[in-house]
Amino acid sequence: MKTRREFLTESAIGGSAALIGSAGPGVAAALFAADAGWFDRPMRWAQLNLTEDDPANMDIAFWLDYFKRIHADAVCLTAGGVVAFYPTKLPLHHRSQWLPGHESFLTDVITGCRKLNMRVLLRTDPHATYEDVYQAHPDWIAVDAEGRKRRHWEIPEMWVTCALGPYNFEFMTGVTREIVTEFKPDGIFSNRWEGSGMCYCEHCRANFRTFSGMDLPRTNNPQDPARRQYILWREQRLFELWRLWDGEIRKVNPGARYIANSGGGALSGLDMTKVGEMAPTLFADRQGRSGTMAPWANGKNGKEYRATLGNKAIGGIFHMGVVSPYRWPDSVQNGAETRIWVLDGIANGLRPWFNKVSGGVHDRRWLKVVEDLYTWHHRNEHYLRNEAPIARVGMVYSQQTATFYGGSQARQKVEDHTLGFYQALIERRVPFEMVHDRSLEAAHLDRFKILLLPNIAALSDRQCEALRQYVRRGGSLVATYETSLYDEWGVRRKDFGLADIFGVSFQSRRPGPIQNSYLLLEKDRTTGRTHPLLAGLEDARQMIHGTWQLEVKPVAGFGPPPLTEIPPYPSLPMEKNYWPVERTESAGVYAREQGRSRIVYFPWDIDRVFWEVMADDHLKLLGNAIEWAANEENPVNVTGPGVLDVTAWRQKDSMTIHLVNLTNPMMMRPRFREFIPTPPQQVRARVPDGTKPVKVQFLVSGATPAVTTSGGYVSLTVPAITDHEVIAIDLARA
Repeated sequence: MKTRREFLTESAIGGSAALIGSAGPGVAAALFAADAGWFDRPMRWAQLNLTEDDPANMDIAFWLDYFKRIHADAVCLTAGGVVAFYPTKLPLHHRSQWLPGHESFLTDVITGCRKLNMRVLLRTDPHATYEDVYQAHPDWIAVDAEGRKRRHWEIPEMWVTCALGPYNFEFMTGVTREIVTEFKPDGIFSNRWEGSGMCYCEHCRANFRTFSGMDLPRTNNPQDPARRQYILWREQRLFELWRLWDGEIRKVNPGARYIANSGGGALSGLDMTKVGEMAPTLFADRQGRSGTMAPWANGKNGKEYRATLGNKAIGGIFHMGVVSPYRWPDSVQNGAETRIWVLDGIANGLRPWFNKVSGGVHDRRWLKVVEDLYTWHHRNEHYLRNEAPIARVGMVYSQQTATFYGGSQARQKVEDHTLGFYQALIERRVPFEMVHDRSLEAAHLDRFKILLLPNIAALSDRQCEALRQYVRRGGSLVATYETSLYDEWGVRRKDFGLADIFGVSFQSRRPGPIQNSYLLLEKDRTTGRTHPLLAGLEDARQMIHGTWQLEVKPVAGFGPPPLTEIPPYPSLPMEKNYWPVERTESAGVYAREQGRSRIVYFPWDIDRVFWEVMADDHLKLLGNAIEWAANEENPVNVTGPGVLDVTAWRQKDSMTIHLVNLTNPMMMRPRFREFIPTPPQQVRARVPDGTKPVKVQFLVSGATPAVTTSGGYVSLTVPAITDHEVIAIDLARA
């Protein structure tokens, strides 16, 4: 195990050696190069999360026939961990109770899949174990903060294991080695390998003290020294486990790899830049939606993974059942809901991966839905092997902001800002990509004309300098609220790290949340014109102000402010609901030009409030800010009624434009019950430099549109979109 000093020297979170600028431009140049080996080949995945009774009851022939019909070219099958589905020779590795008489079960399934030329991953799950393991090795069991061994929350006769101790590092290493030796799979995929919450077992206590010299923390406050060190230690320990398992697998089968079920956006627990380096491929485990969640959340996950994996293949795991905290894996949801979820993932670069719990089929309604999706995907595979996205807008996300600034409130203080900007981009139909804040080198950023910083509060000095250099090279920024006010550890600076770029200096944070506060929309007092930020709001006098606001002082020259603040005043009793002043000189937005760059800074939480309130005024203001700062035409413009997720891709000899129809009363709430076709949509798209279009077709309807070409752009009309349409443009050298 590395010492704390060695780890801090290498740690990207620490903001030093591995942060911005330490990796040369070759890292970014290789971002959209596919990984060697087999990993880029599979396009359609199937997963059977086997249940313990499957060896005696599963109809293997049915599944092999189904895999063939849907053109699945890779499969993930459960092999061991909680249950061994083969005659394991390892003591304490629990064999399926249904295995006697069916010892060849797993071999038979694997053999059948290989005859179909499918790649085979074998799945392990190490998160729970049995009484005999507890009796033999009580130190392998997770311990809560009160010192109690943890029973499993659903099956009390089972025990929760410690992910960071000998159970994983010794026992599950043996399980992994045995499975790879016995079956020679293409890789091992592990679920719930990161643990089930914080553990206070003897091994965690001792190992953490060796690393940090401290006791395990009793608080979630990321500013607590022990908590901060725990975050670093846990991540280091899990990456150590990842490397151990990967190394053991490759000793037996050099072409196989360990593939962790891990990753995501700002709230992910492992550094995604490190994950992107280590993983030859990865799978976004976002199986469906519940609560209040837009269907574009699946595509968002694809963008977040791609920000650090580049063009490595990324599978999008989905479930046909009702995904919710109450867990109904044997249910079957409406087919429209499954389709919109999967299609938005495909549009954003995910390769579909269905997950079925149990080899038994209790309800067959989902089978046709998946078959239709997969057969369409197979038929159009040539246009779905993407090489790079076509987008000029990048939205930054920051794990260190979530971890060290957001802490236990990261969803509200960090993620909700991102979701608000994301929704605004969807409604404005702007193709865009996500950017990890530890990938801010020039070779990565300069494909974007504009970067969005939704309350990216925690930035190191080096990250701030990388953004400063991006602006000097002509890039534009739109930033909100406390962006750059904290260092990479979440410690507040005296002033914004980007104060010179924003043109304002931090003074104070106003107490909040603030109610009943407004912004006045101003006209230039000389010309009588409104700023382009207020386009579409010419008839408005005021709009909702933020619930969290900063006092800032201009340190650069600005023209007349487009928005000025009206201080908050009582809304109750209603008799007191009147403006305290007619107007102020305090600006609600700062916009300026610096050479070829344009900067927009909102000293309040416009993005977060938009996600919560969905006010039309905020949508227009955010959209106008992006458009004004970019100061160039989008590579793809789509106009017409409805809500569409618009993405654009370059393939080897073509480009595609995906239009996913999100227009639905259930857009924010599962489940879609039906699709509501859009009216006609007008599309104008720029073809890549040095190419010309030779054929244009619709991949969903199968129609051939009438196309006009002019000045490097193609223009056409899409008559209607039911759920999804793909415009495929074959290209030749100009």
